[in-house]
Amino acid sequence: MKNSTIIGIVVGLIAVLGGMVLKGASLTSLANPAAFMIIILGTCASVLIAFPMAELKKIGALFKIVFSEQKLTSREELISKFMEWASITRREGLLALEARVEEIEDSFLRNGMRMIIDGNDQDLVRDVLLEDIAATEERHKAGALIFTQAGTYAPTLGVLGAVVGLVAALSDMSEMEKLAHAIAGAFIATLLGIFTGYVLWHPIANKLKRISKQEIQIRLMMLEGLLSIQSGVSTIAINQKLSVFLTPTERKKLREKEEGDVEQKAQA
Repeated sequence: MKNSTIIGIVVGLIAVLGGMVLKGASLTSLANPAAFMIIILGTCASVLIAFPMAELKKIGALFKIVFSEQKLTSREELISKFMEWASITRREGLLALEARVEEIEDSFLRNGMRMIIDGNDQDLVRDVLLEDIAATEERHKAGALIFTQAGTYAPTLGVLGAVVGLVAALSDMSEMEKLAHAIAGAFIATLLGIFTGYVLWHPIANKLKRISKQEIQIRLMMLEGLLSIQSGVSTIAINQKLSVFLTPTERKKLREKEEGDVEQKAQA
């Protein structure tokens, strides 16, 4: 199991359920349909009111992103590709890259490559691709905001559920044992609200933001690489320019890999 979302949910459930057992609380008290109805349906109702249906239709796709490993192009791989393309461009010209366009899987990179091959002005290429990045970032923010708001509503609905439970419990105080059970059950809604809000919805929103940031950084890196190729810079210059997107550890690994490749070529 490699997905951290699934691992996190499992650990969260173990923490809460294990804590209840250690505290002497019965797990059967969680079987409270009214609490689940108030929290789950209430959160859904709040989100439906807060967001247009056009954005809510994407929730399935957002869950898929969170519960599956994202296969983003690695920065090191991008640098290697751009160095190769820069070398071809300096030898044979930009048109020589036309045969490579259809091999590019990333749609953003493929469209950018077509633009520079078609001879578009560099400022136009930069503006168009930056607008594309901004629009993508805005869509990602809208998706993450749905879960952020759900995480805000759920704990408050938990308090509402507790109040409803207490009203029902205090309406009949004839038997103290039943009253105690009813009061305990009233706080199940609070538990569910806090758990779903702070163990599910807020962390999911944060993960979507992190994934979005990684994708945007890679696209900015692609943009700089494309503009560098269009300018006709050397492979060394493009390596230096794109290496700023790497961490010091990643730079060291890339440098070691390049040195190893040079040694292999020398030995061959």
